Amino acid sequence: MSEAERRRPITRFGLGTTQLLLIAALIIEGAGPIYWVFKGSISSTQDSLRHPLALWPEEAHWSNISTAWTSLDLGRYLTNTVVLVGGSWFVQLFVAVTGAYALSVLRPFYGRYVYAAVLATLFLPGTVSMVSLYLTIQDLPLTGGSIANTPMAVWLPAGAHAFNVLLMKQFFDGIPKELLEAARLDGAGPWRILTRIVLPMSRPILAVVSLLAVMNAWKDFLWPMIAITDTEKQPLAVALPRLADTSNQSLLIAGMLIAIIPPVVVFLVFQRQIVRGIAFTGLK
Repeated sequence: MSEAERRRPITRFGLGTTQLLLIAALIIEGAGPIYWVFKGSISSTQDSLRHPLALWPEEAHWSNISTAWTSLDLGRYLTNTVVLVGGSWFVQLFVAVTGAYALSVLRPFYGRYVYAAVLATLFLPGTVSMVSLYLTIQDLPLTGGSIANTPMAVWLPAGAHAFNVLLMKQFFDGIPKELLEAARLDGAGPWRILTRIVLPMSRPILAVVSLLAVMNAWKDFLWPMIAITDTEKQPLAVALPRLADTSNQSLLIAGMLIAIIPPVVVFLVFQRQIVRGIAFTGLK
């Protein structure tokens, strides 16, 4: 479209209207479910069933949130979730950084074969290895012990995330090689180069990988349900579906609201770093 066509009133009107409609559709698609959960959390069960699409309940029950916190024991499940998410985040970040650093900067002679193996795992659905993974946590190689019903059963498998390694490697490949060579000439070893040069320059991608790790761990349902069968140690994503059979609907929706607040806050706080990292890596 030429500049002259853009200046035509009918063209400006059409473009402006289209942009407004697209923005409105994006807002409804993104914020609509969150608002529905919020509305349902302060509504009575009867009100939600009678008027599921109402914009506001007939009578707001703000006490539903505090009641859900105490009656559903959400504090314990939230603590379990934070522990599992924190450990999974650390393990994923550690494996992604060290693996990408070895493949991109250190470059051992067997690196191409390791890189090919990492790529190959992307073509395998997670459910394919779930049985063997469960048997492994039940009977660990060499030690013969079991880490089932412990946070380690979720933390350690989380590290085997090939996409994070490849994403980190792509960013490390963009670091000027001259800078790394200059550091080596100055006597810097691999550990010093990693901590003093590579990591300080990689804050955007660290934010992106951290967000992906936190989001995946927070919403993960299937593997925590299999690895942690003790109901006292389960996270929110596993506990809420289990409580749905015996809990009031309004209290259950209030629990869902409590469950989605932390990841939303994390994104809002670190959105600038996340957007910068996505721009650097070209992540879609």
